[in-house]
Amino acid sequence: MKTLVAYFSAESGRTRGVAESLASAMGADLFEIRPEKPYTAADLNYINPLSRCNREKFGKKKVPFAGDVENFESYDTVLVGFPIWYGGAPGVVNDFCQAHDFTGKKVAAFATSGGSGIGKTAQKLQPFVKGAPVADAKLFQSADPGPLKAWAQSL
Repeated sequence: MKTLVAYFSAESGRTRGVAESLASAMGADLFEIRPEKPYTAADLNYINPLSRCNREKFGKKKVPFAGDVENFESYDTVLVGFPIWYGGAPGVVNDFCQAHDFTGKKVAAFATSGGSGIGKTAQKLQPFVKGAPVADAKLFQSADPGPLKAWAQSL
C-alpha cells in the first residue's frame, strides 16, 4: 500500500510538523500544497476583512497551487492535512483536491487549529474529492508520531 501525505501549512508551521511526523511514522511520501502566490502575514490576518484569506474564502475564489504530485495515480491512500480555516480546509487545499482524481483511493483529512474543533471538516472537503469518500477527519495539536500512526492505521 502506497501512502501520500499532502498538506498545506500556514506561517506557524504546526501543520507541517504534524505532516512530517505522520509521513515519517507511516513511511509515506510527503507533498506540500503551496499556493502559487505565497501568503504573507498580512494575507493571513483573518481579523482584517480585506485580507487575502478573507477575500478568497468569502469571494469563493480559486487559489492556484504550485507544483504537483508525481504519479498521483499510484497512491492507494491520501492523507490531506491543513489548518482549520473558517471551519474547513483553506481554498488552496480544496483546489488541490479538486484537480486530482481520487477514484479507488482511501482518503482522510487531518487538521491543526488554534481553537476550532474538527466539526464537519470531512463533509466540507468531500465535494472537492472526486471518486472517493473522505473516511475521517481528525484534529491534532501535537506532532507525536504515536497517535498519528494509530489514527492512520485505523482508517
